[in-house]
Amino acid sequence: MPSNVSPKNQRPVATREGRALQKGQQTKAAIVDAALGLATHIGLEGLSIGALADVTGMSKSGVFAHFGSREELQISVVREYHVRFEHEVFYPAMSAPRGLPRLRALFDNWMKRTSIEIDSGCIYISGAVEFDDRTGPVRDALANSVLTWHAAMKRAIDQCKELGEVGADVESEQMLFEIHGLILALHYEARFLQTPGSLGRATAGFDNILARYAARPAG
Repeated sequence: MPSNVSPKNQRPVATREGRALQKGQQTKAAIVDAALGLATHIGLEGLSIGALADVTGMSKSGVFAHFGSREELQISVVREYHVRFEHEVFYPAMSAPRGLPRLRALFDNWMKRTSIEIDSGCIYISGAVEFDDRTGPVRDALANSVLTWHAAMKRAIDQCKELGEVGADVESEQMLFEIHGLILALHYEARFLQTPGSLGRATAGFDNILARYAARPAG
């Protein structure tokens, strides 16, 4: 049966619904931002609907309505952290030429972010400590994010091999393991032990890795 309501009269309803949806998305984004700020200091396990309600000035039911569970809140924080990590570390490095310039750009950007996180914390590292012996969606979200980053670093290493900048017999996984180990050591030394010069040592360690795995002239 054809409707007696003209399309013109339907537009205000659609507009109101669109605005309500947009406002809801903005509110959820603000909650996730606040949750990420908390998680970098107190960990993912420290997050709670009540704590976020206090920080955002919302009611507990208002915060809960956007997520439905504490677990979904934690997963949303992991995803947001991953998005920011990509925008700060991965995407800027893609403008560098393939090979060693891009691999170094990825590491340098990673170091810049790490130097900031020394005063707060890294979700990937603190989350691994919290969820290493657990199963479930939060651990899966964390692990998948880290593995995605590992895959990007491995691609950059493989490209170095293809361009003849790294030895053809070099195992990419081993090189990646050592580079990742530098970041983990940096967090431990700079954040926990507060060892002076940790950033410089990590940079020197990266240079040593590149020198050790560099392609050698034939003969």
